[in-house]
Amino acid sequence: MSTTDPILDARGIHAWYGSSHVLHGVDLAIARGETVGLLGRNGMGKSTLIRTLLGHVTQREGQIRLFGEDFSRGRPHEVARRGVAYVPEGRGVFPNLSVRENLVMAARPPQLAPRGQGWSFERVMDTFPRLAERIGHLGGQLSGGEQQMLSLGRALMTQPELIILDEATEGLAPLIVVEIWRVIGEIRADGIATLIVDRDYRKVLAHADRAVVLQKGAVVLQGASAVLRDDAALAEFLGV
Repeated sequence: MSTTDPILDARGIHAWYGSSHVLHGVDLAIARGETVGLLGRNGMGKSTLIRTLLGHVTQREGQIRLFGEDFSRGRPHEVARRGVAYVPEGRGVFPNLSVRENLVMAARPPQLAPRGQGWSFERVMDTFPRLAERIGHLGGQLSGGEQQMLSLGRALMTQPELIILDEATEGLAPLIVVEIWRVIGEIRADGIATLIVDRDYRKVLAHADRAVVLQKGAVVLQGASAVLRDDAALAEFLGV
């Protein structure tokens, strides 16, 4: 875990969907190179928090700072341009573009990576051999697991400083799940800050430096992963 100032620092976040008050004073900070897990049962506010951080939910109170700048009213494209990549649960690939086109349209030069060797097209191909085999296929012709690999590879080619993974393994075949977690480990080794939302809390805690637990839109538990693994309160909040 990095000891530098957080690259993401959200304080006192309140968010609504219409008249429904979903987030209640949430604090979340992520330091450079840190991996943080965001845990909680379904409907507890995880997706709303992510959407708020990305600028998709604009009606809120509190402050969001990215790299020291106020992004409380930041728009999604501004957040992305600043170095935040998002891998959604629904994959979000372009179905009528080829695998190659999906990747290169989002690419930034690896030299712009904040640290390490960056993610070139060649590196993504080496990391996801299945995509290399299907380089000319359209996004819509890929399996769900292949689309998730493509979504993750595309996010990495933006050379992000922070990557948000929202249920990246949901509904995937076991072998694909293993591949995704392997790449998450590689992302962490690269020193890219990461926020992970996933139902497999054991895997999250195995990869994250620490975790934050939401219940009814509020932070109810947080701490180092090594400590939370044995915390009885975690099992209670997650219903496991």
